[in-house]
Amino acid sequence: MNSELRDLYAKTKNRKILELFSSDSNRALQFSARFSDMLFDYSKTNIDDETRTELLHLVETSGVAEKRDAMFAGATINETEGRAVLHTALRNLDGGSVFVDGVDVMPGVLETLDRMGIFANDIRDGTFKGQGGQITDVVNIGIGGSDLGPAMATLALAPYHDGPKIHFVSNVDGAHVADTLRDLNPETTLVIVASKTFTTIETMTNARTAKAWLGEKVSDPSAQFVALSTAADKTSTFGIPDERVFGFEDWVGGRYSIWGPIGLSLMLAIGPQAFKAFLRGAQSMDTHFCNAPLHENLPVLLAVVGVWHNQVCGHATRAVLPYDQRLSRLAAYFQQLEMESNGKSVRMNGDDIDGHTGPIVWGEPGTNGQHAFYQLIHQGSRVVPCEFLLAAEGHEEELAHQHELLVANCLAQSEALLVGRDLAEARSKNSDKFTGVELERQARHRVFPGNRPSTTLIYPKLTPEVLGQIIALYEHRVFVEGVILGINSYDQWGVELGKELATALAPVVSGAKTATDKDGSTQQLVEYVLKNRS
Repeated sequence: MNSELRDLYAKTKNRKILELFSSDSNRALQFSARFSDMLFDYSKTNIDDETRTELLHLVETSGVAEKRDAMFAGATINETEGRAVLHTALRNLDGGSVFVDGVDVMPGVLETLDRMGIFANDIRDGTFKGQGGQITDVVNIGIGGSDLGPAMATLALAPYHDGPKIHFVSNVDGAHVADTLRDLNPETTLVIVASKTFTTIETMTNARTAKAWLGEKVSDPSAQFVALSTAADKTSTFGIPDERVFGFEDWVGGRYSIWGPIGLSLMLAIGPQAFKAFLRGAQSMDTHFCNAPLHENLPVLLAVVGVWHNQVCGHATRAVLPYDQRLSRLAAYFQQLEMESNGKSVRMNGDDIDGHTGPIVWGEPGTNGQHAFYQLIHQGSRVVPCEFLLAAEGHEEELAHQHELLVANCLAQSEALLVGRDLAEARSKNSDKFTGVELERQARHRVFPGNRPSTTLIYPKLTPEVLGQIIALYEHRVFVEGVILGINSYDQWGVELGKELATALAPVVSGAKTATDKDGSTQQLVEYVLKNRS
């Protein structure tokens, strides 16, 4: 990180954020940005005019605009894998041609979307039936981006469900698939297998289990399977006909794939029209990202706030705190998006990075988190920058009073992080209960340091369009951070070694091979498993 930013941090690190509000009555307005009906407020951070100017200068000198334009144009920006990065093309409903190696990819994208819509309608209206009648349940089998994206979005948009019930299986632990299938009817269940290569070991293991389960009740289990894959030979061998195979290109990374065939389960739940609204929301954020000035550009601002807190201030973690129960999987989704994208230690040119890259991302929805880990956020010795997400209005009109309480809690938490409570106030609030030395001791336990940074993203209501905007916003935020850090946000070699070793260990764990070539710890653990397995 450049020395100017480090110098600014050194000068301001002991400053109270509240002082910035005292010195500028318009701070909240000046350190916020709007897109459509969405408001991003980053005024409760220690970023001032000088710091923001330097952060935006960093965006300019890092070549973010040039890299962004190259991405949208279909250039090979994923250099380690030799691929374009074009998840944006999947939601480019009316944005014109996009070329990869001289070929316009949009006709294929739109044709696949149309095929998905026709198939979804056939499932939803009963034209396509299971071997026991209309499809009542859909089981999406995938892992990583093939599970987290659709599982998160399907839960988030529950008020819009008017199709079959959607279930998700990801873990190779047999408990996951067993518990999911136990209460379903094989004759009216559709199984989606989401694996680009159709070789992902966890997904294919669960797919074979589901096929055997179907086969106990139906004569042709393959007739109730759909594949989201580009490996036509393997899907055919599995027994899935081409008309029920929906492919996507290698320029769509797994954690960015919700916008295409991987989103089929979401489309089945909410319908093709609502799914298109979801895409259009994301497309509108794409347009904003490409056209808005840097000081008004939400992905850029979200990114530079993250860079300031992580790379400059040295705060190692970031808490994602949606005040919406239906966004209970959002933190996990953003965790994969950020940590699998920017969890690197080597620059694009192969040089080691001096410093840290992606933060540790975690979180839970409010108000549950308040009764779990907010204690550390408010009074712990580590500073945890917080990102609140909040809808002004909920879907349950008859429970509007509960949503008002939810909103009050969200706003109160960001205020508490900002203002804190000093020792004098803590003494005053407890002087009717304690006196003397005991008052001093008790008061110290009730001090809140405050001056802890947070941002708030607020929007009118969580609709398909707004959810699309939010996801695209965070995708582009990760992109901007990656460009600033000089890393490739679109490969994930870090997941490969464990996969290779697991494949080698499988026959050892089954007892077919010995573990003599393994380290002593692994040998001991394998021996324990073999001795204690009935």
